[in-house]
Amino acid sequence: MTHRTSLRARVLPAVAAAGVLLPVAAGAAPASAAPAPQVGCTSGKAGLAAKLQKDITAALAGRTGTVAVGLRDRTTNTTCTLRATTSYDSASVVKVTVLAALLWDAKKTDRYLTSRESDLATAMITKSDNAATTALWKQLGVTKVKGFLTAAGMTRTVPGADGYWGLTRINVTDQQRLLSLITAKNTVLSDNARAYVLKLMGGVVTSQKWGTPAGAPSSVSVHVKNGWLQRATRGWRVHSVGTFKGGGHDYTLSVLTDGNGTMNHGVDTIQAVAKVIHRDLVPTAPAASRYTPTATPQEAYVAVPRG
Repeated sequence: MTHRTSLRARVLPAVAAAGVLLPVAAGAAPASAAPAPQVGCTSGKAGLAAKLQKDITAALAGRTGTVAVGLRDRTTNTTCTLRATTSYDSASVVKVTVLAALLWDAKKTDRYLTSRESDLATAMITKSDNAATTALWKQLGVTKVKGFLTAAGMTRTVPGADGYWGLTRINVTDQQRLLSLITAKNTVLSDNARAYVLKLMGGVVTSQKWGTPAGAPSSVSVHVKNGWLQRATRGWRVHSVGTFKGGGHDYTLSVLTDGNGTMNHGVDTIQAVAKVIHRDLVPTAPAASRYTPTATPQEAYVAVPRG
């Protein structure tokens, strides 16, 4: 059955990009330099936890704002966490949750997505299209989004109120749980649904392929979704979540940040963390084969839902 929704949105030019759902204030103050982070790592591979802990800590030394990190590598039974339950405004990272909720809801009635839903989902993930996200968010409604969060065990994620999906409150623990559902067989999402999410995350446009893929070896498949948002307090929120498989590893990585004075500062922070993680997990990859984002994150518009 096709759900019909009307989309009425006002679009305002701004310096912020996809995932921003309210007007931004100029001159937003970033947070001051954070104290040295305490990264916790465990691993089934001798020496790996200590190396990751040391290198992630070094990558974050002197960075301003607040950073949360989640890593899980199934192959070596490795995990790293930093500020695992600290909440952040989601910006466009929530779009993966919206897609998963849509597929979960369709699974309950054993139906395929309509062509309209598929078009909206593709635009939402690969181009971070705000209007497409608003249409799917309205179609689902907060009740269904919350139903998915409960089924997924994402107990600390709080949907944004009044249609402001970009202000959903997220954390590393729940983002890692979501990535786990996408990358491993489970009862919440079908195998076809998981493959569909990964296909779209693997097809993100080049200008939005920064963040967690930075430093990934060419032998590793990359699936990513980013989000960025500027607000009047705590500067820019910049996030990146990704799944990676190859080179003898199968891992998920979430890096959430806020308090960035500029968007690029947040991007640089995420990529500094990502590079050392990819290097530590797959150290044999030659430097020339490692991925370096070449595009500057694109500016877009602020979508403010009405009605």
